[in-house]
Amino acid sequence: MKNVALLLLLLAAQETKSSSVTFTKDVAPIVFANCASCHRAGEVAPFPLIAYGDVKKRAKQMMTAVESHQMPPWKPVEGHGEFVGDRRMKPADIVTLKKWVDQGCVEGDVKDLPALPKFPDGWAFGEPDLIVKMPEEYTVPAEGRDIYRAFAVPLNLKEDKYVRAVQYRPSNNRVVHHALLFLDITGESRRKDEADPAPGFKGQGLGLGAVSGGSLGGWAPGGVSQPFPEGMGKEIKKNADIVLQLHVNPSGRVEKEQSQIGLWFTKEKPQRMVSMMPLSDWQINLPAGQKDIKITDSVVLPVDVDLIGIIPHAHYLGKECKVWAKLPDGKETPLIWIKDWDFDWQEQYRYKQIVRLPKGAELNMIWTYDNSASNPRQPSNPPRRVRFGEQTEDEMAMAFLQVATVNPGDNLKLYLALLAKRRGK
Repeated sequence: MKNVALLLLLLAAQETKSSSVTFTKDVAPIVFANCASCHRAGEVAPFPLIAYGDVKKRAKQMMTAVESHQMPPWKPVEGHGEFVGDRRMKPADIVTLKKWVDQGCVEGDVKDLPALPKFPDGWAFGEPDLIVKMPEEYTVPAEGRDIYRAFAVPLNLKEDKYVRAVQYRPSNNRVVHHALLFLDITGESRRKDEADPAPGFKGQGLGLGAVSGGSLGGWAPGGVSQPFPEGMGKEIKKNADIVLQLHVNPSGRVEKEQSQIGLWFTKEKPQRMVSMMPLSDWQINLPAGQKDIKITDSVVLPVDVDLIGIIPHAHYLGKECKVWAKLPDGKETPLIWIKDWDFDWQEQYRYKQIVRLPKGAELNMIWTYDNSASNPRQPSNPPRRVRFGEQTEDEMAMAFLQVATVNPGDNLKLYLALLAKRRGK
């Protein structure tokens, strides 16, 4: 009996040893893959999560953020579109992190520590065909609220071009929270920039001219630029300016930012053009004090299209966004669902696989708003009636779909259908 008891003790000890979790062997690979792209020197996160001491110091804080799915920041609900750059942490990895914290944050054998991943440095697709940057440096104050600032960046093209890829690069990762890029073919944004004595102009109210040439994508920490699919491209008119909308965070000291943008052009005119198809409601009316206000829009496709990306957009009162397609046979295809909208974490989502949507499919959007005093992001005190507008204290209800017609000759049909829909609103 003594021998049996001793054997059981040895087996129990071996099981405990084998189930012990260490930083070097188990936790470091998870942190390097999910956190280090932002939580490292020179990046936007407020503290590093690279070395054992850094992670141990923040272990409980990290677990709270991870278990609540606040971090890594990724808003789309699983099963409603599969997107490039998904930062959702695997459930098994969350279990491992919790086990490590519960066991006392053991460091482990330094020989087990993996090498740090190589993060993107420089241009993603070789030297761009054109590199432009903000005409002037922008000074970010040491203290204060987050800043939204827009900048007109002239391209000075001599002819129309077709772009296959775009990459944004901040000069100072410590202050840039995210960036959105648009094309202005009206000159409106350049005039606003020139009229403002400081570099750039107010970023919350871009104006319709700022988006008149469509979108060139965006950037958020940890994001990687993606070229358009083979055979597709985006037209840039020769008179276009890039409008760069920046969200910057004061870092505790005065900082400078002068962003760069690289563009890669196609050698020939692409077979198919990528265009922006908006779902939107320009008649927003949100009564003061009301919760759970629904805003909807829909459109029936006049032609077959390939959907490559989607960009939801609202302001501080937005709470939830869902977009889906109802196919001609009655089946539904989920396109995106964000249950906890956050104005500070806007992204432009690119699908892992092109989503083919046939003629006759109905695209549907529903936004939910909270204009009550209990909304922690409520910008007005007390709440007031809110209508459509370009200022942050106004609201928008939009979902921009990046599409290319399956038949290149159908571009005009799609454009005319969308124009007719807009005029009918």
